[in-house]
Amino acid sequence: MDADFSIELGHDDAVLDYPWADPSGRVAYVDLKRHPELISEVEEATKFPELAEFLGKLNSERSAFESAKCDVWTSAELSAEAEIFGASHKIASYVDVLFSNLDQRTSFAAHEGFAKRLTELLRRAPEIAAAVELSVRRCFFCEPGQAEEASEGLYFTVYVNGYGDDETAARKNWAIAMKLVENAILQLSATTT
Repeated sequence: MDADFSIELGHDDAVLDYPWADPSGRVAYVDLKRHPELISEVEEATKFPELAEFLGKLNSERSAFESAKCDVWTSAELSAEAEIFGASHKIASYVDVLFSNLDQRTSFAAHEGFAKRLTELLRRAPEIAAAVELSVRRCFFCEPGQAEEASEGLYFTVYVNGYGDDETAARKNWAIAMKLVENAILQLSATTT
């Protein structure tokens, strides 16, 4: 499996407001760490059981992390980098991930160190038509209605792509990759303080 990480802290790079809500109010942050029973409120998790399982484990007591946001999509348009998989289809997802420990949320060293360890662990996984990209980004943490008092920290976006000759094969490889990432995060959580 192809695995890599990047640091995206530039002025034009993506940031996360936490907790978040879309401007229409139709969708918003769901606190699965403290309320796992709300998984049915995450639309993507109801459509993709593999994602629901990943979110359940990521937000479990065994995990040093929690989720903030996610999405899943399919595509037959592949980038030049994906040509190595010799596939015509992909299923892709992202999950925005935060340290549960408030002190670690502001530590660049904790984020960079975890990104390196997770990438190294995933690179040892069996060869499958899948790729994982971990991006360290800026996050603004605030209480609802208190945006002017937001504190700056960091978060991860974990991208998982599965490739195949059709959508079924791509989903199978994506599901395997999601399980590998889930297991690696839980394994590293045991050593993350």
